Amino acid sequence: MTNERINQVVQNNAVWCDSICQIHGKPGKFMDTIWVNQHETPRFYPNAVTLSKTKKSTEQIEWIQYLAKSGLSRQFGVKDSFCTLDLASLGFRILFQAEWIYRSASQPRPDTDIAGIHWVKLYEESELADWEAAWNSNSAKKMRQKQPRIFLSSLLANEDIAVIAGYQEHRIVAGAIANRAVDCVGLTNIFIPTADAENFLYVCIAKVIDIFPYLPIVGYETGQKITKLQTLNFEPLGSLRIWVR
Repeated sequence: MTNERINQVVQNNAVWCDSICQIHGKPGKFMDTIWVNQHETPRFYPNAVTLSKTKKSTEQIEWIQYLAKSGLSRQFGVKDSFCTLDLASLGFRILFQAEWIYRSASQPRPDTDIAGIHWVKLYEESELADWEAAWNSNSAKKMRQKQPRIFLSSLLANEDIAVIAGYQEHRIVAGAIANRAVDCVGLTNIFIPTADAENFLYVCIAKVIDIFPYLPIVGYETGQKITKLQTLNFEPLGSLRIWVR
């Protein structure tokens, strides 16, 4: 069961990476054991995601070597979905390690609310621009210089993707993105206030369930966030590594 679930989570995440690249006009390719993208991908998105643990990694290594020699002008990353690759000899270093997580569809919908916070699914470009600005300001990924947009308006037209926001009056104070693929819902780009973080997570999960009911919720996280998500009935499935060069 664990192997089946982790494969499902990995595939969902690869579809999400490809979706982001597609809206930038730079789609990747799904091979048998790896998803690859030979273009310059948006910030924080890899050029390769491994899709298989049990099959031989020859195809994976060959594609990564090809990417390494293809003249990509900036740092690029490989999501080693099963922690099975050693890419140091190819000039890569480990950026971080994380844990795949899974919340069964049989788990109950959190029944909670936060006074003064209104949660919605976004439909308008102006809302999405405000959402990304809030995500940037609440994220450890924030950079001083102005960066190109990652989340473009065409994302809102995809019925399998939901950008959700928690508003306090007219200001976005929390948010996340949910993507439905491979019979599960990937949860990513979560940002919430430090104060009352657990309740914000509860309400965020409830909103995702309202939009995409009867499906497991999946993703990956690091550090203390994993412990918090376990209180919300998420199970850790196994580790992944992000390699960069």
